[in-house]
Amino acid sequence: MKISSPRTLQTIVLFMLVVGLMALALGGFLAPLSGVLLSPVVSAQTWLSTRYQAMQDFVSSPSDMNRLRQRNAELEAEVARLQTQIIELQSEIREVQVLSALLDFARAHPENTFVSATVIGRDPSPFIQYVNINRGSNDGLRRGMPVVTHQGLVGRIAAVTASAARVQLITDPISNINVRLEPSQSEAVVSGQITGEIALDMIPIDAGVQPGDLVLTSGYGGNYPADILVGQISGIRKRDYELFQTASVQPAVDFSQLGIVMVITNFNPVDLEPLQP
Repeated sequence: MKISSPRTLQTIVLFMLVVGLMALALGGFLAPLSGVLLSPVVSAQTWLSTRYQAMQDFVSSPSDMNRLRQRNAELEAEVARLQTQIIELQSEIREVQVLSALLDFARAHPENTFVSATVIGRDPSPFIQYVNINRGSNDGLRRGMPVVTHQGLVGRIAAVTASAARVQLITDPISNINVRLEPSQSEAVVSGQITGEIALDMIPIDAGVQPGDLVLTSGYGGNYPADILVGQISGIRKRDYELFQTASVQPAVDFSQLGIVMVITNFNPVDLEPLQP
């Protein structure tokens, strides 16, 4: 049988070549050769892909930066809002804690009647110690009524209007309070200082007092009811040639954080001035 044309012969040869290459590829004999041949193609493709990605990033980066800036501004605003909420919640928690402590104090003293009030101002003068509260004569407040917190004695009402009152603090320089020391049962006088502190005077020279002793109102003088905590003795000065000891006192009340107070409305101060010579 004769092959009719050279074209047919070429087709057969090409077919056999393709079959042979496929057989070699399936057998794994062409793997090294394909790696060598395809390596430049892969490298070129990788180079083109990298450059294309870089060009795409360059073109799209301005819009991405704008979106990032906008998102950053939104996040900063959200953080500021959350911080404000945290501060408000902390303030509310502190107020609830103070109110709870004041309620416990009122329950522990059922013999007294209280009206709560909020401090709305302080006297700007550094030489007098007064605060203003948002309760007045319309709420049953009168001049001379004691003012306390759950920590202890604050002072007493010095002046009243219909809707507000002025409170003289125990740290005021002209404030004097008759007190009793525990556990010695000695009597003394607490006086306010121009520095905003309080000091203990007129302690008997033979009284056995020491730092840490409690200072309570004695009830003498008619200005305050008895047994309200004033503070603790923090230091003592005793000289043999003096008739009395003196001491420094750490107030029980933190006057820098004074926010809510209670007025004892069923206490009537006694005016002893006509009896004094």
